[in-house]
Amino acid sequence: MAADEQRLRVAVLGAGLIGIDLVDKICRSRKLELALVAGRDRDSLGLRRAAETGHPTTAGGIHAVVDAGPLDMVFDATNADIHAEHWTALRPTGTTLIDLTPTGLGTVIVPGVNSHPPAARRHLNLVSCGGQAAIPVLYALSRRCTPSYIEVVSTGASASAGRATRLNLDQYIATTSAAIRAFTGTRDVKVMVNLSPARPAPPFRVAMTVLADGIRPAPVRTSIAAAAQAVRAYAPGFKVTSLAVDPGRISVVVEVTASGGRLPRHAGSVDIINAAAVLLAEQSAAASRGRGLHP
Repeated sequence: MAADEQRLRVAVLGAGLIGIDLVDKICRSRKLELALVAGRDRDSLGLRRAAETGHPTTAGGIHAVVDAGPLDMVFDATNADIHAEHWTALRPTGTTLIDLTPTGLGTVIVPGVNSHPPAARRHLNLVSCGGQAAIPVLYALSRRCTPSYIEVVSTGASASAGRATRLNLDQYIATTSAAIRAFTGTRDVKVMVNLSPARPAPPFRVAMTVLADGIRPAPVRTSIAAAAQAVRAYAPGFKVTSLAVDPGRISVVVEVTASGGRLPRHAGSVDIINAAAVLLAEQSAAASRGRGLHP
């Protein structure tokens, strides 16, 4: 079998907006093979759409995923309240679980910052869409100065926030705050989320304010540009739209627009976390081949 055919066998758990975009992204990957799309409502639009495009589907939820094994990897695109149950069910199987819900459980991963977890880590967490957009920039800044305060305000279109996202806003804020503290070493962190009903729908926007002493403008600008370029390697719609570097204060605004697939352009929040998830899975596939697990 050729190297590009040695694919990881994966499943998507959850058939909402995030899950269905994941299906599209996985199908474009040369390193992943989609074995199953699992939901809990057979009549849901997501499961119907996946079935219409020829993918195996089930309304059996996590139990059907376990029964479909062996699987190399499962993407959890459901909600934070039931994720722990999913990990409990999958842990004995040896399957790697990539968590796209804001639970804060598992090993936190942000591509470009720590995208290569030890092979023994089977429970991986992608923080949140806001975390994926903000942390690469904030981590780069924390290498150039010592922030005393960080504030992050994420604004997304109401149309791009599904039911699970709305139910998990408290977890979103707590998990994103904790991840920012961990990656930057900053204790005083504030995270806010806005859902905008504006028409036309606005792009996903993340505004960051960093307070720090001893800021050197040139290195700060260079670091932010490098961080943005690294994110664009897997999320092409990521861009810095505003940057102000003043004594004691850095203000950065980034926007993410969705590109390709079925997502509308304003759904950059979905695009960036799904792009991070697929990149992480593809890196795991490459590492598995390197260890000779897929001869």
